[in-house]
Amino acid sequence: MSVDIGPRIRELRLSRKMSQRGLARISGISNATISLIESGKLNPSIAVLKSILDGLKTDLSGFFAEERADPEPVVYRADELLEIGRGKISYRQVGHGLAERSVQILHERYAPGADTGKVSLHHAGEEGGVVIRGQLELTVDGDRYLLGPGDAYYFRSSRPHHFRNVGSEECEIVSACTPPSL
Repeated sequence: MSVDIGPRIRELRLSRKMSQRGLARISGISNATISLIESGKLNPSIAVLKSILDGLKTDLSGFFAEERADPEPVVYRADELLEIGRGKISYRQVGHGLAERSVQILHERYAPGADTGKVSLHHAGEEGGVVIRGQLELTVDGDRYLLGPGDAYYFRSSRPHHFRNVGSEECEIVSACTPPSL
């Protein structure tokens, strides 16, 4: 499934009777940046998109999920994972619509050199993951850690953190976050 980010943000903003300036004030993202994103002239980083969606009182999983009337399935085939990433980072989520879930599970892939953006991530909850292949540089509270296949991480998500693939091959991670935050 594919979502046009700019028009979807505009749709959500207008449904909340909010101006671009109002959203900019609440989210901490400039009005000009929001305008460029909504017009499709700029693709936001995950951190910028998360800030905008926080201002719209929604989360990444809800933003990218389609409405489902059927009960949640128990098994998700590889081609059924919900893609919520863009560009050089792929976040494939297990399950759709996490409103009633307490855990978010992701299959993450980072292209060589890809990172989570210039702004450190921080949010409520905890997260952990296991590196399946490749080399991951994890920065938490300014401390850098190099992880390889089989290495794992676990920390409170309120601590500023950043992920970067420092290897020459794709880095693959299976992770979990509670409560769901993406």
